[in-house]
Amino acid sequence: MAKFEQLVTSQMRTMDKLLFLQSEIERCKKVEQELIILQEKGKLRSISIEILEMKKELKQVQEKFQEQTNEVIRTYQEKKVLM
Repeated sequence: MAKFEQLVTSQMRTMDKLLFLQSEIERCKKVEQELIILQEKGKLRSISIEILEMKKELKQVQEKFQEQTNEVIRTYQEKKVLM
């Protein structure tokens, strides 16, 4: 049971990071749109690069979360079989 709880706790931390990254990407996209309107090309390039980097990190976090989900399910099923 301890392993299952540890996996779920780890997964919740990953979910928090995932949600944070999603909200940061949305915030940056809004800034990006404002810069487009203001025609701030130098700043626009910078925020666009930041968005791309966060999207890459988000993808990695999503993959980690999926792996954790699979491990949680596997551990739960093993526990259930032993009962």
